[in-house]
Amino acid sequence: MSEQRQGDGGAPVKVMVVDDHPMWRDAVARDLGEAGFDVVATAGDGEQAVRRARAASPDVLVLDLNLPAKPGVQVCKELVGADPRLRVLVLSASGEHADVLEAVKSGATGYLLKSASTAELIDAVGRTAVGDPVFTPGLAGLVLGEYRRLASDPAPAGDTEESGAAPQLTDRETEVLRLVAKGLSYKQIAERLVISHRTVQNHVQNTLGKLQLHNRVELVRYAIERGLDDG
Repeated sequence: MSEQRQGDGGAPVKVMVVDDHPMWRDAVARDLGEAGFDVVATAGDGEQAVRRARAASPDVLVLDLNLPAKPGVQVCKELVGADPRLRVLVLSASGEHADVLEAVKSGATGYLLKSASTAELIDAVGRTAVGDPVFTPGLAGLVLGEYRRLASDPAPAGDTEESGAAPQLTDRETEVLRLVAKGLSYKQIAERLVISHRTVQNHVQNTLGKLQLHNRVELVRYAIERGLDDG
């Protein structure tokens, strides 16, 4: 039997699996359970997913996009909007760029194709649990490119700089933000700066609070708008 998977606080990582195909859903739940995750719930449609996720409070939601009753992106948007700490790993048969970008904009942490192996899925859920963005190879560059495109658009009303001086970040927070904008995972940032994974997460959370942003998507956009991904 596999060792229990634990999150940053030492508690078992709670996972919920959402897919409308019962055999696939059960297989994924079984594989994750055998890998040491605490599978707290499953669901077969969007409405059921929202209800059960609110009741079970998973750390990671493994979510298909093509769901009856309510599409996966809407499920993601509602649940992440209500609890920004929830991490969503989309597990989809679609590698269409529009689907990937829509999922990320709705709050997904990562995007994995169903062609991934069981080992890749287990690794992806583990990394998602600690806040790393996980994408099927080739999709990470697509997402970063979209961030750049968004950054060239006019800033929306209510931008944090409208109220006067920009929020003051520490040198280390700025350094972490620059590496986030380059697409590095939290683990890679920790290794680059020779600090702990938890310290990286703390810097990111502090930066989100100072800038009044809600998630990594908004954070990367902020950084790219200010040219922090250059150099």
